[in-house]
Amino acid sequence: MGLRETFLPWPVLRQARAVAGLPGAGRGDRSGRGDSARSRVTDRLQPRTSTADRVVASVCPYCAVGCGQLVYVKDERVVQIEGDPASPVSRGRLCPKGAATKQLVTNPRRQTRVRYRRPYGTDWEDLDLDTAMDMIADRVLATRDATWTDEDSQGRRVRRTMGFAALGGATLDNEENYLIKKLGTALGAVQIENQARI
Repeated sequence: MGLRETFLPWPVLRQARAVAGLPGAGRGDRSGRGDSARSRVTDRLQPRTSTADRVVASVCPYCAVGCGQLVYVKDERVVQIEGDPASPVSRGRLCPKGAATKQLVTNPRRQTRVRYRRPYGTDWEDLDLDTAMDMIADRVLATRDATWTDEDSQGRRVRRTMGFAALGGATLDNEENYLIKKLGTALGAVQIENQARI
């Protein structure tokens, strides 16, 4: 009977048996991080990646670095996201945020509808995307018109608005943040920042 088939259910007993050099106990495991710490349940586990139907190469959505990711898909659902070893940018490594990308796309509490709470309202309501986009555009243009400044107090031409600001997010990719910056500048906004830099 080998170390894995021993009747001893506790890893510490298996470790002591291996350290003592008992027959069939395997090599010594003084640190308790080798075979003696493994349970039968652990031996039966399989990585989520081994059962995937296909693997899709992707790029991490969080920052501008562009780390490569491998998205493992089973039954048309994402089962795991890992770093891509073939990526010249990250060579298979991901930061903690990138390693948790699966939560971004599979979390059951992720909002997939536009939610709106009216002024002085107490409840949220669903809006269709076109209605929400029209509301945002109307408010941005009204604020811009109400707060527009052609010249400052010394008569210098500034052509700007201090009525709104733009804040890009680290869950947006480089291209999206670039377009947000271009739009904000075109609208005359001066206060344009990004969450990743703050």
